[in-house]
Amino acid sequence: MDAYFKKCDEKLGFVPNVLKAFAFDDGKLKAFVDYRHQLVQNAANLSKLEIEMIATVVSSQNRCFYCITAHGNAVRQLGDPVLGEMMVMNYRAARLNKRQRAMLDFAVKLTNAPWEVEEEDRERLRGAGFNDRDIWDIASVAAFYNMTNRLASATDMRPNSVYHGQAR
Repeated sequence: MDAYFKKCDEKLGFVPNVLKAFAFDDGKLKAFVDYRHQLVQNAANLSKLEIEMIATVVSSQNRCFYCITAHGNAVRQLGDPVLGEMMVMNYRAARLNKRQRAMLDFAVKLTNAPWEVEEEDRERLRGAGFNDRDIWDIASVAAFYNMTNRLASATDMRPNSVYHGQAR
């Protein structure tokens, strides 16, 4: 994991605090990094921007300061600054296409009221062009960031200060 930290520092100019938080346990850090890598690299039909949009909207619902800051920054860098801010504050105010709206509405419902998710919710996603594998990927991303939001909140994890000024 030392090599991974060095790679982050070379690529980003810093090591994200979320990775430092896991540093007490190499096994958990490796599992976190590997699973996140699997989500991002193996989502068949979700772009990196869409994955970051899900992460940001879920984090906004959970009021996770670390993740709102880090993933809002990623949306700003991958999309545009205004889109990043809207994902943080109120994704419903953004000019989203049908696909993005359905994806984010599903992620929010899965975050706020998972017991209410029904076949009609999956049908709405299918109507927006998603297949069952895509639905799995959307749910996996939302679930992962719900988990990390809770860890960040429980440990008072703070975002790296560099995130605040990037892509603005």
